[in-house]
Amino acid sequence: MSQAFNRLDRRAVVARLLAERGEAIVVTGLGSPTYDVAACGDNDRNVYLWGAMGGCAVMALGIALARPDTPVIAVTGDGEMLMGVGSFATIAMQQPKNLTVVVLDNGLYGETGGQASHAVVADLAGIAKASGIEDSRLIDGMDEVNRLAVRATSTANGPCVAVVKIDQTERERVLPTRDGHAIRARARQSLGLSID
Repeated sequence: MSQAFNRLDRRAVVARLLAERGEAIVVTGLGSPTYDVAACGDNDRNVYLWGAMGGCAVMALGIALARPDTPVIAVTGDGEMLMGVGSFATIAMQQPKNLTVVVLDNGLYGETGGQASHAVVADLAGIAKASGIEDSRLIDGMDEVNRLAVRATSTANGPCVAVVKIDQTERERVLPTRDGHAIRARARQSLGLSID
């Protein structure tokens, strides 16, 4: 694969994506995507999936199906998305109009030592499209991130997968709560649901 990409600053991408999130629920993947979302400020509608490797997109799908009038944004990494790549077909079968999956692709397995991920040769946007997600795109410019931010807060366009080419620089870890029960309870409460 010999394509050249403009590699964006991951924190700038996530900050722009969430700057005008409104009532969106944000589900985060393992490691750096969680730190990136937390760096934008904690929010009761952030659902941090500590250690749920490969589960971010399908967790977001479940929430999107349960709350069809609420935008749901999954923010995950290329390594985790490769682990859960089959979720693209499940998302395509369900066609939620309110789900956006953002894959921060630095080509590394950051949580296990920085080894090259299979995203170096695998086209995640192409896999999503071939799985039946019509709006699957590769992003390597902030103007495209701006358009994605608007798209991600919509509830009427069908599912979207956006693979964002980010740089490999490690950022400071911003650690939100790891208490799964507390994360679940506050998200449910923010949606007006009981916390039982």
